Amino acid sequence: MIRVHPLRAALSEEMHLRRLPRFNAPYRLVQIVTVLGEGDAADARTHIDGLAANARGIVPVSAKYGVVALGDVTLVWERHTEFATYTLLRTGAAEASFDPAEFEPILAAVQKDMPGEVIRATQVALVAAAEGHDPTIASMDQWFAPEAMIVCDVADGLARIVSDFRLNRDGYGRLLVLDHGLDRDEPAQLLMRLQELGNYRNMALLALPLAQQLTPTVTKLEARLAELTHDVSERTSEDDQLLDELTFLSAELARLAAETRYRMSATRAYAQLSTDRLASLHIRPVRGFQTLADFTERRLMPAVRTCDSFSARIEDLLQRAAWTSELLRTRIDIALAKQNRDLLRSMDRRTKLQLRLQQTVEGLSIVAISYYLVSLIAYVLHAIPAVRKDVGVAVAVPIVITVVTLSVWRLRRSLVRLPPSD
Repeated sequence: MIRVHPLRAALSEEMHLRRLPRFNAPYRLVQIVTVLGEGDAADARTHIDGLAANARGIVPVSAKYGVVALGDVTLVWERHTEFATYTLLRTGAAEASFDPAEFEPILAAVQKDMPGEVIRATQVALVAAAEGHDPTIASMDQWFAPEAMIVCDVADGLARIVSDFRLNRDGYGRLLVLDHGLDRDEPAQLLMRLQELGNYRNMALLALPLAQQLTPTVTKLEARLAELTHDVSERTSEDDQLLDELTFLSAELARLAAETRYRMSATRAYAQLSTDRLASLHIRPVRGFQTLADFTERRLMPAVRTCDSFSARIEDLLQRAAWTSELLRTRIDIALAKQNRDLLRSMDRRTKLQLRLQQTVEGLSIVAISYYLVSLIAYVLHAIPAVRKDVGVAVAVPIVITVVTLSVWRLRRSLVRLPPSD
């Protein structure tokens, strides 16, 4: 029997996520992007389930994707790692229009109790370009700021986009897409890439305020590390005090790295996705106007480089702090080794003195023991009339001293041979 991998179905479903239904010009789109907190993921699923309960399901709502029809409006819901998108689609007018009221009351129902915080909201109008008419030259002042207008051809010239990428009074950005011959899935794919480019760009920029906010703190820590490194080289402070300050500084740097590493790495990932989406648009410039590639690169790339520089700076400071701490610990270890060496020398001298004192005591003990033994022998000789006391004592002295000395030597030798106790 063939065994099926437990993730096969999930991986197959993943390949078909993040698609928009097929449509053609004229068409309208409203997309709202919300950043989800730690507890908002489950709320986002509950929210979309509530909307889908009274709607006609086109693609059943799953953990990450769902398409439902709410009257004449189609809602496409997607949940990413950090954010969720709510895309409302409907047939639009032949002329460009950016009135969110056209999506009511569905838009209000979607926005009600929407979890997370809105990071981006955009209105897109897809219209068919009139034959021989260039809408980029026509008056667009009613929709876009002339001094900030972005105009370029995309999809190898099959479409043209117009926008100023500004937040308007209604809370939405505006994007006009002119269809010059898009066919079948191309309109949906183009709008999806344009929206993903904007979404990933905004998510990538989330790290910039954090880097700017923490840069003064990092600068102070960098200056303090330079001072401590100088103190280590000049021996202007006590080593234990320097080590305490270096440990505190390293802990602060580690805390900053832990707090920012995810956000900074996410910025690099989102920036790469933005670059990929930008390349897939096949942008062509329109003379006299700034292109989408110029707009994106001029605003996104400096922010990404700032975040990369911030991360690299923290990692460099962590490494420098580790090197300085290691240098100081090496110096402390050398000082401790010298102290231990001096202590061992002192213990060696004391041991030698104790040995000499012990030998002196042993010599005195031999004399004392011999004296008492000779005195006992003298008492014995007094009781023997036939023996001269002085001669007997004189003969006994060397014998007693020899016997006592040999006895002490054997005792010391036996003690030396004893095995060490556990």
